[in-house]
Amino acid sequence: MNNQTKILAVETSCDETSVSVIENGTNTLSNIVLSQIESHKRFGGVVPEVASRHHVEGMTTTIDEALKKAQVTMEDIDAVAVTQGPGLIGALLVGINAAKALAFAYDKPIIPVHHIAGHIYANHLEQPLQFPLMALIVSGGHTELIYMKDHLNFEVIGETRDDAVGEAYDKVARTIGLSYPGGPQIDKLAAEGKDRYDFPRVWLENDSYDFSFSGLKSAVINKLHNLRQKGEAIEAADVATSFQNSVVEVLVGKAMNACRAYDVQQLIVAGGVASNKGLRTHLTQACKDNDITLHIPSMKLCTDNAAMIGAAGHYLYQRGMQADMSLNGLSSIDIEAFTM
Repeated sequence: MNNQTKILAVETSCDETSVSVIENGTNTLSNIVLSQIESHKRFGGVVPEVASRHHVEGMTTTIDEALKKAQVTMEDIDAVAVTQGPGLIGALLVGINAAKALAFAYDKPIIPVHHIAGHIYANHLEQPLQFPLMALIVSGGHTELIYMKDHLNFEVIGETRDDAVGEAYDKVARTIGLSYPGGPQIDKLAAEGKDRYDFPRVWLENDSYDFSFSGLKSAVINKLHNLRQKGEAIEAADVATSFQNSVVEVLVGKAMNACRAYDVQQLIVAGGVASNKGLRTHLTQACKDNDITLHIPSMKLCTDNAAMIGAAGHYLYQRGMQADMSLNGLSSIDIEAFTM
């Protein structure tokens, strides 16, 4: 292993085709992301078959562009990292087969990476992780609190029992007539409205770090249904504000409780919902009040991208993690299986 380790990373877990070249786990030489949002918008959500077809269509050119922008060839690459899961199985398989083809053709090791580990390591691309730390994962498919004592040491201390936070955002957005993706639109509307609907804050039993958003989602839907039956006007901005405040209060409260209980000085946030301005604002104030260092990635690293897979892949490569050509995609996989 040379002093300038270069990882070519591939990410296709959902609806972004992304390829990146990462040097030494922190230096992003390229990070090409091909988004499919416009294709899925008319369906109101991601259609797995459509996503897979777009990955197939865009994979070769995305790889070429990533290598060209990084000014390297495959001969300069030390290993190929790829998202193994969790994600849409058809989408994952496109990326995995592309990675396996590259690894086979150029005799490079292939490194399987957990998608959420990638989101965590997106933070490391901008600021070194300070251990021990707490990671708050907020995305369309995941809501988790993960404690880390060191690199690649993942302990899930809290997770969603039903809907993930991003999923709840999208469902509530559809209920008030917003188009896909609904999360950013609710965030924008929430800055304009008032918290007047008094939606529930779901804390679960004492000291639990788990999350539950299905009850909140149902409360919003039922409230709007009742208002419509009565012929009363619905202020979308007020619904957005009331909903977001309920979500953010629970996310921030549980994250602060976990940081105190585990005596950590750094909280990092990961996943697409990390770009939510309301969440960022409240977390910033709470961490300041509790003397905790907060790091949230820049917007471009919150959503799915291959740079984060390359960053996590670098440390897995250093620890000797490799797969063979039997590597398969997994729609569901425990991050603690990647603890080293």
